Amino acid sequence: MAQEYRKREDEEELIRRFEDTIKRKTSCFFDLEAYETIIYHYLDRAKHKKALQAVNMAMEQYPYSTELISVKAQILSHLQRYDEALELLERALTLHPTDMEIILSMGSIFSLQSNHDKAIEWYEQALTLAEENKDEIYYSLGLAYQSKEDYEKAIECYKKSIEENIAHEGSLYELAYCLDIVGELENSLSYYRKFIDEDPFSAAAWYNLGIVCNKLDRYDEAIEAYEFAIALDENFASAWFNMGNSFMNKQEYQKALDMFKKTIDIEGPSPEVYCCMGAAYEGLEQYDQGLKYFQKATKLDGMYDEAWFGAGSCLEKQEKWYQALHFFNKAVKLNSQNADYWKAAAHAEFKIGNTISSISAYEEASHLGPQDKEVWLNWSFIYYDRGEYDKAVEVLLQGLGELPDEPEFFYRIAVYLIEGGRFREAFNYLENGLILNFEGHTVLFDFFQKPETQKALYKIIDQFRKDNLS
Repeated sequence: MAQEYRKREDEEELIRRFEDTIKRKTSCFFDLEAYETIIYHYLDRAKHKKALQAVNMAMEQYPYSTELISVKAQILSHLQRYDEALELLERALTLHPTDMEIILSMGSIFSLQSNHDKAIEWYEQALTLAEENKDEIYYSLGLAYQSKEDYEKAIECYKKSIEENIAHEGSLYELAYCLDIVGELENSLSYYRKFIDEDPFSAAAWYNLGIVCNKLDRYDEAIEAYEFAIALDENFASAWFNMGNSFMNKQEYQKALDMFKKTIDIEGPSPEVYCCMGAAYEGLEQYDQGLKYFQKATKLDGMYDEAWFGAGSCLEKQEKWYQALHFFNKAVKLNSQNADYWKAAAHAEFKIGNTISSISAYEEASHLGPQDKEVWLNWSFIYYDRGEYDKAVEVLLQGLGELPDEPEFFYRIAVYLIEGGRFREAFNYLENGLILNFEGHTVLFDFFQKPETQKALYKIIDQFRKDNLS
């Protein structure tokens, strides 16, 4: 622990010296290792412009370092300056035509450009030259095929990666995902059990089996497999963490917390583990504790959108709408393609009374998550709440275009039409709702509290039951 603290202090001192050099515009010598520490310090914090400044200074002193050339290409690609990155790597290849770092960087940049065929060519070239780390190359190759939706080829590559390194977590997860996509995950259990048959004392083999069982919703079997992995290697942090996720899936939140805490004991805190702990506390309805851990995650990584969303969710559960909205908006800003973030922000806006902003957010959520019925129902309710019944119906008719067999839409449209005085049309939608899901009609009585209205509805519904269900 003391050694780790000293290392962190040394890094902070190095960064201070570097930034002082920049500020004062003075020259200062740093060795190659120091420059690499500085560059990765900025990269880890997504400060790509500062990382580029550091690597440019480093290359003035070490112009032939292939490590620096590769990392500069990586930084340029983060800044979406792909052509510059490729030009830099191509120049380097003329000097070092068989350098693995450069060849792999070429593949990586073509992948980022979604030019997966070119990426595959470079990764295959890397395989012909590689004497080590073949697991990583097969993994990258698998990702390229997966991006092309060629899942069979991806599966083949991930299996080769695992044959090279049974503990390659990325390949294990992606293999399970691809097998699930092609409907072969259940049948692949024998593939994973083969590793255990070959070496029953392999913690990694048991861990692999746990991943697949968890993916198949066999949470008890997954937990048992992770327990075997931990019995063989008590410091197997990923097994503790995944066991925590299996307990989360079983809604056994206290046990999940114990697993996550053990993960931190072994490998220290991380945004992901803190976020999971926040979710566990949220599941236990200990919202203040949940908020605390979600915020801890954001302090470790301000770009971790799931943590911002989780914090907002804990505040939402306590009906602290203004505070919740702040966190939801932050999550939206970091990941504007997530429909759940827009939906949560829309709900908070509505609760605060910002109906225009709420409508706008629901509209965005409907584009990103058109299969989420809550988006359509909540959006339409805003118009209902304002007495704009025709607009409320219009929204749900849009929703029916996406979810044509959703009975709740028919019941809700019937409600809006009744409120708007369009009784004949309302009856048609009510009848369709009753056909799709007769028991769902109880939702009507949440909207109509007057006994005489309820009595009239009961009469209509009872007549339908006698005519159609008896």
